[in-house]
Amino acid sequence: MNGPVRQPASAWLRAYATPGAAPAEVRLVCFPHAGGSASFYRDWAGLLPAHVELLAVCYPGREDRFGEECAAHLADLADPIAEALAADAESPLVLFGHSMGAAVAAEVALRLEKRERARPQRLFVSGREGPGAERGSELRSYDDDALAAEVLRLGGHGAEIMDQPGVRELLFPVLRADYRLIDSYRPGPGLRLTTPVTALSGESDPACTAEESRVWSSATSGSFELHSFPGDHFFLVPCREQVVGLVAERLPAARG
Repeated sequence: MNGPVRQPASAWLRAYATPGAAPAEVRLVCFPHAGGSASFYRDWAGLLPAHVELLAVCYPGREDRFGEECAAHLADLADPIAEALAADAESPLVLFGHSMGAAVAAEVALRLEKRERARPQRLFVSGREGPGAERGSELRSYDDDALAAEVLRLGGHGAEIMDQPGVRELLFPVLRADYRLIDSYRPGPGLRLTTPVTALSGESDPACTAEESRVWSSATSGSFELHSFPGDHFFLVPCREQVVGLVAERLPAARG
């Protein structure tokens, strides 16, 4: 069973690995979607090469940070996460973000590019329109029924439990805060990366088309590629092995 291993000093990061994993030579840092948590990526550990350390970002307001207030602005996430990653820059760094997490990962990459030792090797952006193509959610309000309908529209993992007693009270405050954060986010004119970008898109994603994903090509002077997978906005769940396989192929190779 995959589980937590040596944990980073930062409250923002959680580490996952398989038993007996080799010493880390590459760090893959994964950023969750709106309403998501670090554990969404836990099962990726067993699919990655042994030399890769899987780190997942833990946003405030969920899991063991449940008692903390959710972030109101994307910079409230990107600034401290970039600081945490820059403080431990001993091995090559690759970033992966899905949906809201893609926007956070891109802003973190922009900040890390200014620090030579912490510059990312690659940025993966999944299920998120490129800068300037954002259309936001279709929410006209942020009440519980609107949030539940939006999760169902996107095909959210676990959408079938939305009407169970107590679930809305537990999950919706975080989901509401995240939607407000990402719906108010507009990347500044400075979001121009040098990091190579790989975009991933779900063929039936109602929130982000392949062409909207392709707009990421104009956000970097580095190389760009786009890959489509069968599925809706949460194609990462049924296509987990294919997605992790693609990521693994583009990670720095093990030394020696």
